[in-house]
Amino acid sequence: MADYEYDIGVIGGGAAGLTVTSGAAQLGAKTLLIEKEKELGGDCLHFGCVPSKTLIKTAQVYHMMKTAGKYGLPQLDVPPVDFKTVSNRIKSVIGVIQRHDSEERFCNLGAKVEFGDPVFTDEHSVRLNGKTISAKRWVIATGSSPFVPPIEGLNTIDYITNKEIFYLDRLPKSMIIFGGGPIGSEMGQAFNRLGTKVYIVDRGGQILAKEDKDMADTVKQVMETEGVVFHLNSSIEAVKNLGNEKEVILKDKDGKTVRLTAETILVAVGRIPNIHGLGLEGIGVKVNRTGIEVDKRLRTNHKHIYAAGDVNGGFLFTHAAGYEGGIVVSNAVFRLPRKTDYTYLPWCTYTDPELSSIGMNERSARAAGIDYSIWVEKFKDNDRSLAEGERIGKIKMLLDEKEKPIGVQIVGPHAGDLVSEWVAVLNGKVKLSTLAAAVHPYPTIGEINKKIAGTFFTPKIFSDRIKKGLKFFFNLKGRACGPETCEE
Repeated sequence: MADYEYDIGVIGGGAAGLTVTSGAAQLGAKTLLIEKEKELGGDCLHFGCVPSKTLIKTAQVYHMMKTAGKYGLPQLDVPPVDFKTVSNRIKSVIGVIQRHDSEERFCNLGAKVEFGDPVFTDEHSVRLNGKTISAKRWVIATGSSPFVPPIEGLNTIDYITNKEIFYLDRLPKSMIIFGGGPIGSEMGQAFNRLGTKVYIVDRGGQILAKEDKDMADTVKQVMETEGVVFHLNSSIEAVKNLGNEKEVILKDKDGKTVRLTAETILVAVGRIPNIHGLGLEGIGVKVNRTGIEVDKRLRTNHKHIYAAGDVNGGFLFTHAAGYEGGIVVSNAVFRLPRKTDYTYLPWCTYTDPELSSIGMNERSARAAGIDYSIWVEKFKDNDRSLAEGERIGKIKMLLDEKEKPIGVQIVGPHAGDLVSEWVAVLNGKVKLSTLAAAVHPYPTIGEINKKIAGTFFTPKIFSDRIKKGLKFFFNLKGRACGPETCEE
């Protein structure tokens, strides 16, 4: 039997890699973690989830200051934003979380941390900083990077991606965003609220293409009322440098040419896996257009090499990467044949209103050929939502032909938090009757989850058949008031 230096080697210090490293080390496996950047934490901590949600909160507070009159407060003349101060706040939040993702913490857990660019020299070894390191098992968790499309002139100008947007020296006067997905939508609304004139361009006919159109359109309509300008069904033909501004030449669905100018261009049209430079081709690891090919146990075609997180081209969410890290620990350390199951993987886009989803939506149910019914409750009918001035949005529940929930989408206040109750309901196979009967505190926005379950049962409980039965068995006398008995 070959003698390897480590039981398990992990390449990539993001959500998936840190989950594997922490779990494996604490279980007694001799663990090596390799990260190419100077600090651990990955894209999410430094260029993604953490800075974006920090910026979104700042923009939300600024927006509330500007709309104070909506809450019965004096309308304020709010001074302009100093983005350096905003950026410093983002850095401070990252700094606090960074301490949890430090080299010292993982060393204390028992894992060795190395920094550099590893290259596989054989199926069990990598070359790193002039030395060869071997491990019995390897986990590739190198994440993804922003995709930059081959647009004429784009390579001749300065543009930004999620790597730069949180660290700008000043607030741009105007911004054209390529892509109406989660990043483009979140950043578009946030920068618009802070005072940037924002244009969002997308090839599709709606923003947030994975969502049902009625839900995505609710977000779009709110953003439009706040001043964001959308150019959908539009292809980007070319980009030109005009000095202090950039010009973007579009072609709309009718073939008409549209020209936009702005100070800054944000490219947010998707992600590509970080697979180059690892030497994967030399050891025959199979890859495709979306990433490293894996089975349901997250093994590559070499069963001792795993790939978790964005790099395998699956669900590009931090919580998905963390989940996959746990799957790898089960298989690589416990040797339990645990498979991934994304049936009820939730996600959320943190616009205002937020848009969250779990299970199937109408789009995916139709694609799967599933007959479904739709049940809807609106936030304007929720007392707490009204008290907080939130009248926009709804929760949509899909039931299959057996009247079992197959998915829930929520567009409205705190949608990301509200969907968490459905994580428990759907994964725990909790009956709708249990949810409908459960007592929720009043007044809370969370009552909308109970209400939609109750809405499903209302026509069944209060049907004519039930009333006739109760009247027959218990001699009930019927209505005490109605159109025929009440005075006008």
